[in-house]
Amino acid sequence: MAVQITRASENFSRWSDLLKLLHEAFAYMDTRIDPPSSLHRLTPASLASKSQDETLFLATDGRALVGCVFARLQTDALYVSKFAVRPDRQGCGIGRRLMNAVEQHARDISVRDLELDTRIELTENHATFAAMGYIKVAEGSHQGYGRPTSVKMRKTLT
Repeated sequence: MAVQITRASENFSRWSDLLKLLHEAFAYMDTRIDPPSSLHRLTPASLASKSQDETLFLATDGRALVGCVFARLQTDALYVSKFAVRPDRQGCGIGRRLMNAVEQHARDISVRDLELDTRIELTENHATFAAMGYIKVAEGSHQGYGRPTSVKMRKTLT
């Protein structure tokens, strides 16, 4: 069955499955990033709450969740977060298709800029997002850190 990219319906209820997908996709970060990922504070209920204020896109293969991304409208951009593809499905174009869905959503709501943050240590993510047209616009620090811990990247749609 082909992977489908869809906007999550109001009836979506598989929050535990989504949290499991995120944990699987983000597991490689645990020993590499400091501070730890905010993912560890999420619960099925907090993901459901997040979806009330943000648009959730899902990649599914039959009933299996294989990818996701959230998009939140900010003042001057659409902020992309919790972008994940199941590890055994990475490298198959699912992530690019999810990001294309976010870009189409931005166009549909007349937003030209997309923005995301990635951890400073995850240079492979910087390269992946650069290949999708994102450019580094800033570095930031989490509270209590005197060094940069994240990279802000931005893409302007044409």
